[in-house]
Amino acid sequence: MTDLLRYPLLSTINSPEDLKCLDKDQLILLATELRSFLLQTLDKVGGHLSSNLGAVELTIALHRIFDTPDDKIIWDVGHQAYPHKILTGRAQQLDSIRIKDGLSGFPKRSESPYDAFGVGHSSTSISAALGMAIAANKNGLKQKSIAVIGDGAMTAGMAFEALNHAGDLDADLLVILNDNDMSISPNVGGLSNYFAKVLSGKFYSTVKSNSKKVLSSMPSVWELACRAEEHMKGMVIPGTLFEELGFNYIGPVDGHDLPTLLTTLKNIKQLSGPQFLHVVTRKGKGFEPAEQAPTQYHAAAPGFYKNYKESQTTQEQIAQGQDNQQTEEVAAISTPPVGLTYTQVFSEWIVDAAHKNEQLIGITPAMREGSGLVAFSEQFSDRYYDVGIAEQHSVTLAAGMACEGLKPVVAIYSSFLQRAYDQLIHDVALQNLSVLFAIDRGGIVGGDGATHSGSFDLSFMRCIPNMTIMAPADENECYHMLDYGFSLNSPVAVRYPRGKGAGQAINKQQVLQLETGKGELVFDSHKETPTHDSVNAPVIKSSSQKIIVILSFGSLLNEALMAAEKLKNSYHIKVINMRFIKPLDSTLIFEQVKTCHLLLTLEDNTIIGGAGSAVNESLASQISTCPIINLGLPDTYPEHATQQQVHHDYGLDCAGLMKTIQEKIPVQ
Repeated sequence: MTDLLRYPLLSTINSPEDLKCLDKDQLILLATELRSFLLQTLDKVGGHLSSNLGAVELTIALHRIFDTPDDKIIWDVGHQAYPHKILTGRAQQLDSIRIKDGLSGFPKRSESPYDAFGVGHSSTSISAALGMAIAANKNGLKQKSIAVIGDGAMTAGMAFEALNHAGDLDADLLVILNDNDMSISPNVGGLSNYFAKVLSGKFYSTVKSNSKKVLSSMPSVWELACRAEEHMKGMVIPGTLFEELGFNYIGPVDGHDLPTLLTTLKNIKQLSGPQFLHVVTRKGKGFEPAEQAPTQYHAAAPGFYKNYKESQTTQEQIAQGQDNQQTEEVAAISTPPVGLTYTQVFSEWIVDAAHKNEQLIGITPAMREGSGLVAFSEQFSDRYYDVGIAEQHSVTLAAGMACEGLKPVVAIYSSFLQRAYDQLIHDVALQNLSVLFAIDRGGIVGGDGATHSGSFDLSFMRCIPNMTIMAPADENECYHMLDYGFSLNSPVAVRYPRGKGAGQAINKQQVLQLETGKGELVFDSHKETPTHDSVNAPVIKSSSQKIIVILSFGSLLNEALMAAEKLKNSYHIKVINMRFIKPLDSTLIFEQVKTCHLLLTLEDNTIIGGAGSAVNESLASQISTCPIINLGLPDTYPEHATQQQVHHDYGLDCAGLMKTIQEKIPVQ
């Protein structure tokens, strides 16, 4: 646990009320302490870093000026809400963030009354804040609703839909654009800060209001005055768009100039109607590596700060001509583990495929690094499209390309594909277009928890006509499934998990025998070396052992194989790598249930409507006495923990499989 007593001011803050006792100089000092506390704590446990370092002053100012939790602050996405958690009584728990039974990595209503809205996906804050503003008005409350949204999240259509509605309603709402795009930074300086203070001040708003009353009776004069004001603002600030949507635009303000933020927010608090404050911040503020490479430190691994300081020490020693054993130790710490993640497998595949096919197009909704498209974007920049946080657009853009003979590949996270469900159905599948969906983060994701878990994709895609759905069991199979899916002239989804699998190396020269809708027997305790052809071999029922068949869909196959190996002396056990969720290998399943005593389905997806449900539906017309157990994610949202911990808790690992089998059919 990070010792709070090392931070004299921060240790006195138990709630936002304590901020109101500090003067401006103390608040500036508090910002320094808060950054240091973030670095020290996250160095132990990891977590979102760059965005949080950039939001320190803004968070302090908001909680100092507004009366939270009565006033509602909604953090878009929530990556930047760690300072908010610290200042609202959760500093002592920060070292548990994103860890099982610890703090959530995002605002969560059940965690604190200060977390006004649960978030995790982008571009929802303005809609939620508007809903709260409307509710406050109807309930006769004077509370303020504040949406803090990043410049990236403003690319989503949902944000503009909410802005348009709010302006039309004349709602009492404050939208803060936390702009950390470097290209806008030069606009921030003495003039713009001064202008922001003027625009947010009572004098300006009073003059504007009174002028409207006087001049509204003279339409031509009033129109001229409005044009003059708009022209004046347009020369100094980029706020015309938001003014047109019905907001009073203020800014841009330097988001690290705490005195200016405090003054501006204090002025805005007195204003009614839709207000739009443009704040410019720097991701990674106060930690040079994160400032220089904010994406790299978006989610920092434990030890990042320690490694940085050690590397700095080593560089100084080298510069001074000192040879130290520490150099070798630091290099060892920095060396990544051997083996590719599934994301890296996709990265290799799409570059290889692009060399072979000039019609291949790569599309991502603002997830270039996360989806593994960096190398592709650098080598094939003319065939790479990052559409911003606009998942719906990414899918329909791909559909339009496919109509004209291109071969688009949409790289997207499972939980983000949910946002483009209508487009997947209506624009791609209905027209049976050749679009390949490379779906990353399928199943349990770990520390990001429920908002990012890909728990539902097999269920929501399986019911869509024309879809082919595959789930690779390992890294090598993932590479070849992508290749196979790309060769099909129809909508195809290849769904794979976060991180690494069983460590299976990619064999690009291998001709993997993939056939649409066909699985493969990969373990049979009564056969030395199962082959692809052995799926249809006659099954001989052992008189002494019960026959157990595990149908594995996707990356949990290795757990099934480990369980089978440990149980092979007690049962006649088989493991089948199903590979395809749709179409399903019903023929293979029918053959197995004729003689088996227990059939288990295994998937990293919700049980409801998932691959196990597909097996149940397939067998519904068959006369079979074989009991079936569906193993997968239960009807709940998984809490944040490591993938291994969640799989263990849900009985989806080797130990859980063994327990399920032994409880259902005890060893005789």
